[in-house]
Amino acid sequence: MKTIKGPAIFLAQFIGEDPPFDNFAHLADWAAGLGFKGIQVPVAPQLIDIEQAAASQTYCDEWLGVAADAGVTVTELATHLQGQLVAVHPAYDLLFDGFAAPQVRGNPQARTEWAIAQLKLAAKASQRLGLNTHVTFSGALAWPYIYPWPQRPAGLVEAAFDELARRWKPILDAFDEAGVDVCYELHPGEDLHDGVTFERFLATVNDHPRANILFDPSHYVLQQLDYLAFIDIYHPRIKAFHVKDAEFRPTGRQGVYGGYSGWVDRAGRFRSLGDGQVDFGAIFSKMAQYDYPGWAVLEWECALKHPQDGAREGAEFIKRHIIRVADHAFDDFAESGVDSAQLRRVLGL
Repeated sequence: MKTIKGPAIFLAQFIGEDPPFDNFAHLADWAAGLGFKGIQVPVAPQLIDIEQAAASQTYCDEWLGVAADAGVTVTELATHLQGQLVAVHPAYDLLFDGFAAPQVRGNPQARTEWAIAQLKLAAKASQRLGLNTHVTFSGALAWPYIYPWPQRPAGLVEAAFDELARRWKPILDAFDEAGVDVCYELHPGEDLHDGVTFERFLATVNDHPRANILFDPSHYVLQQLDYLAFIDIYHPRIKAFHVKDAEFRPTGRQGVYGGYSGWVDRAGRFRSLGDGQVDFGAIFSKMAQYDYPGWAVLEWECALKHPQDGAREGAEFIKRHIIRVADHAFDDFAESGVDSAQLRRVLGL
């Protein structure tokens, strides 16, 4: 069995204009100072030049050296915003346009092509950086039709997933060539948001070996999905792990859909580690049981707590939950020493 690596932290929610949140070196130092051993790095211009990283081994070596000097390991690159733009329903064109480079805004086709190119650059960059996993979103064409009213026309969902697969198959092939797994964060707002939709996508990409899962239990709490059973079912495809808490407290006025409320007032909301309802003891036990090979990465999102407090507390929380797996069975002291011939005698054979 393998001991989960960690703690690590996803840097996306901490990027800012002022030190220590303004550049890669400062954020690496900050994370190390809180006790994190790894950092998950979003592909953002403040942190990495993805074109240089894809083209230059020297750039990658120097960039990794910055992390090493701070005392942290880069766990994965992340392209959530770019992955979102691989597939955007027209209803969200304006809202998501700001995720793209300025030169392709207002042009959905050019924006999609740019996003796909960014993912392919991230595949090559991950290879040069010696990474074997990558985290992202799937994007969404069918999400506006999540609730079947008005009645969905026959074939609508199938057509959406066929198109999603058509766009992602070349990206998955590029990651396969680079030897890197693509881990989709199954997330409301994405066409891949639960086990059923992930399986539907897998079928359309012919069970592509690089199509895998970023496990984040907080999104399953908000959907009222059994996150422990999810690990039992999908553990062979779980290659990345966001440690994020959440709570779901329905009332007589609202439930899963939240009544259009802001995060503070929703029945389901994200919380800092230990402040929500997720059973992390059981999750870390299952991850150890199934030999999860990767990192435990804090993703801080909380409707109430200050981010720096959530980060500091999160490092210690993850440390406490990582299970150092046993190197021998607990009852080895009682080994009988019976050989194969004697085993047959024990069985009366």
